[in-house]
Amino acid sequence: MDLRKLFLYILIASVATCALLGIGVLLFGEFGEFESKVLATTFTITCTSILGLACGAYFEAKGARHLPFTGIALSIAAGMMVIGVIWFHERTGYIYAKSTVTATMLAATCGLLSLISLADLDRKFIWSRNLAFAASIVLDGILLWLLWFQPEGDSDVVTRTIGVLSIIIASITVVTPVFHKLSSGETNAAKIDAEIAKLKDRIAVLEAKKAELESTADGPAD
Repeated sequence: MDLRKLFLYILIASVATCALLGIGVLLFGEFGEFESKVLATTFTITCTSILGLACGAYFEAKGARHLPFTGIALSIAAGMMVIGVIWFHERTGYIYAKSTVTATMLAATCGLLSLISLADLDRKFIWSRNLAFAASIVLDGILLWLLWFQPEGDSDVVTRTIGVLSIIIASITVVTPVFHKLSSGETNAAKIDAEIAKLKDRIAVLEAKKAELESTADGPAD
């Protein structure tokens, strides 16, 4: 299953729906509560598909599983929970709202880290990816701690820490494409070996499919 195509089709459909609803309301109707909920729902689906597309791209390009699959699961869960808030906000409680924020935050982090991980970096630039992962984990931990436990205090250390971590993550996100470009011109034996290993794995999968098709075709006819 091509996850990129799946989420790309969902993205196209949701954006088209948002456009049609907006045009319809402007031309033929009034923008009431129901229209607002429908538009918010399609926008939520759009955001969910963007996060899923980022995670799916990492899975398809690098073959990674844990981070992209976790991100996709969290994106879907967060999208469904946000839609629940949109349509049934009067029935959702405080814990549900906190859970929705938690799922959305973690899904966004997985999507961002998946995009950062798409870059092919030389060893001298790997530190930036590791720093992005570390800063994102620490930042999410602090924000979730504040969200769920709501500690009291007048110290601004936590606020300053959040600001520093946010700047680090934003800076690495910006410079990662530059590091990728600087790394793309360098080839070494390790990269070549890794590419050969990927091709061998792909050949093995294709040969297994071919053998399966041949065994099916050569099977006894009823």
